[in-house]
Amino acid sequence: MQKNRKSILKRFKITKSGKILRRAAGQDHNLAKRSPKSKRGRRKWVQLSKAESRTIKKMLKY
Repeated sequence: MQKNRKSILKRFKITKSGKILRRAAGQDHNLAKRSPKSKRGRRKWVQLSKAESRTIKKMLKY
């Protein structure tokens, strides 16, 4: 029996409608030079493109 990729499960969220979301990039370090607005924007979930979401869905078959 095939299993889900655990690393993918930890990093992505799937909505009820089937969209795949990821965290915005660039929120680990070098934040002192960024504006507060850009820091807030990086806290949000971002939708993956269709091409990327297709490959992620293949890894989350079950």
